[in-house]
Amino acid sequence: MWKDWLPVLPWIGTVTAVVLALFVTRLPAKKHVNKKIQKDCPKVVHSMDIEDLGTKTAFCRCWKSSKFPYCDGSHNEHNNETGDNVGPLIVKRKDA
Repeated sequence: MWKDWLPVLPWIGTVTAVVLALFVTRLPAKKHVNKKIQKDCPKVVHSMDIEDLGTKTAFCRCWKSSKFPYCDGSHNEHNNETGDNVGPLIVKRKDA
């Protein structure tokens, strides 16, 4: 019975290899959010004192700001291009 399948095995192997190759090339690539900020560091961390922030400060969450960690509005272009909805983190002093 298995000898009847011998002529078909090369064809099955070829189809399997092509399907596998197409599947692997279509897998999503590893996408990094941070494209330019402190790439030489294993982890980007910023710390600041609350007294240094003023009354209101907007922090970047899209990683595209040229003033990182502060927001410069770069997320607006990113959102228009990708359909995303990311915006800044706004920190402000509570009114007394």
